[in-house]
Amino acid sequence: MTPAPARPEPTRPEPVLLDRAHLAAQTFDDADLAREVLELFREQMRRLRPLVAGAGDATARIDAAHTLKGSARGVGAARVAACAEDCEHALRSGAPASDAVARLERALAETDAEIARRLETGR
Repeated sequence: MTPAPARPEPTRPEPVLLDRAHLAAQTFDDADLAREVLELFREQMRRLRPLVAGAGDATARIDAAHTLKGSARGVGAARVAACAEDCEHALRSGAPASDAVARLERALAETDAEIARRLETGR
């Protein structure tokens, strides 16, 4: 008897870069506060990216990915949060994390560009 062909894993939709409704709820619909939160998040992304991507201490890399995941969830940066979570899991398991880190770096760059656009336009 021939085994049934393997079914492809269902693809999950790509999470949004930045959820406006979530950010508005977190900042009480205060545009100035939202701007400040986004600027702080951009700084944190820049600070934590090299820690997660580096070849340093595994515990420091895991902690950085975990921190980035939580911060991203707080501002509604869903794609960064999902990718940071994938990095965290890969690092905790000891599995190669290079693919997860590459996805995170793309998400960070795209999210940074989206935040820059929103800060420029005020929307």
